Amino acid sequence: MQRLDLKQLLSQKLSPQQIQFIKLLQIPTAELETRIKEEMEVNPALEEDEPDDAEELDRDDDDSDDSDDPDASLDNDENTLDEDFDDRSGSEADTAEEMPEPDLAAKEDLASTDEAPDNTDLDLSDYLNDDEIAGYKMQGDGPGEEEERDTPLADTSGSLLDSLLDQLHFADLDERQEAIGQQLIGSIDGDGYIRRDLAAIANDLAFSQNLEVTVPEIEAVLRVVQQFDPPGIAARDLPECLLLQLERRPQDENTVNAERILTDTFEEFTKKHYPRIQQKLDLEDDELKEAINVILKLNPKPGGSGPTGLGKTQYLMPDFILTNDNGVLNLTLNARNAPELRVSPAYTEMFRTYDKAAKKDTKMKEAVTFVKQKLDSAKWFIDAIRQRQNTLLRTMNAIVELQREFFMEGDEGKLKPMILKDIAQMIGMDISTVSRVANSKSIQTEFGIYPLKYFFSEGIATDSGEDASSREVKSILKDLIGKESKERPLSDDKLEKMLNARGYNIARRTVAKYREQLNIPVARLRKEL
Repeated sequence: MQRLDLKQLLSQKLSPQQIQFIKLLQIPTAELETRIKEEMEVNPALEEDEPDDAEELDRDDDDSDDSDDPDASLDNDENTLDEDFDDRSGSEADTAEEMPEPDLAAKEDLASTDEAPDNTDLDLSDYLNDDEIAGYKMQGDGPGEEEERDTPLADTSGSLLDSLLDQLHFADLDERQEAIGQQLIGSIDGDGYIRRDLAAIANDLAFSQNLEVTVPEIEAVLRVVQQFDPPGIAARDLPECLLLQLERRPQDENTVNAERILTDTFEEFTKKHYPRIQQKLDLEDDELKEAINVILKLNPKPGGSGPTGLGKTQYLMPDFILTNDNGVLNLTLNARNAPELRVSPAYTEMFRTYDKAAKKDTKMKEAVTFVKQKLDSAKWFIDAIRQRQNTLLRTMNAIVELQREFFMEGDEGKLKPMILKDIAQMIGMDISTVSRVANSKSIQTEFGIYPLKYFFSEGIATDSGEDASSREVKSILKDLIGKESKERPLSDDKLEKMLNARGYNIARRTVAKYREQLNIPVARLRKEL
């Protein structure tokens, strides 16, 4: 039996515009340029603003004069943020709901159907004014000259793969062997190793190039490829990689002993069981120490030592730039990859032509409706970029305020415990918004470039009753291990007691966790001769 029930439900749904704003918020500056170019390709009403008249240049000069005063710059930024976000504090969904949505959102659905637009006149008053839509550049933006944006972000001189292929062409190989060499080079991973079985590579040649080869043939070509630069390339495992590098060294006594260690006692070497190595190879203390020093100078990952490795070199581009001007911290956004956008003036002329037209047929109305949709989309995108920068600046200003002592001196010991909730409460936004801002973002300071996640850390209780940042504890732990005797490294129990003696209430398992996070091995593996 069918029943009809009436229920009241309260649900929250994100509109497509809100989802796009969330995505814009979390992408870093290095990817923002690509996202803007994609939007410009699909929306002809959006174009890059190039100030070429005197009025635009005068306005830019005025903005630059204002930005010369750091106090005025920060005050203006804070005023702008306060005005823009008075009604947008709260959860991220609330933030997105306050964003202006296109006026013709309903008409987009209409345009997707086969129905013709109605015969009523279109209201074009909002599109015929001479005021251009404000761009999203703010006084918080850093330098972003056109010539700087055109500078490539990565070295384009060629990858290690290209270098290996060039060396292959100069090798004395026939056509069959060269095809095998190309397959081998293509099988090299990012570390410079060939970890695939040679039989599988033979199958690849049979299926892809219809070339029947044997494993001994592949091994013969592999020996040739392994003589290419950098030394150790195309090895099948770590011992072979190190032995290939030792083959190019002068064959003195230390090199011979190093080869014996890698060949006969590699397992003992990895576990640093030096007495067993001495017993098996009959080596004196000095001979063992010299041979170990030779091995430690070798490169275990030759794939990253080429011109640009097996892939393109990725440079870290900071999203924020923080400078210290005689004790005054000036925070700006890195606008290098964010060209200023505007709505194309040609579309306004289309509306004027339509408004003055004596006869307004159905096709003309359809064209104007399409143009209005693109204009609304362009306006929203520009406003979304502006809100993105407002949110970024507001969040980063709160981080700088909380971690001011660190940004003034660059001392990790000055870092305070800070979690996402602390920043969210300061700026009146949701924790998820702060998390998206901190994700994949970084800041350039006078002490280096730091990811924003670096400043978020948990607190450790101290004897004084205050909380110390886990970063501070890690820094002290790293310093203690760095000053330890390498012949008798400190165990986790001893490190725990030393930290407790300094007033940090920390357990041994926490010491082990922090040590692993610092990529520091256990005491036995830190032992040296």
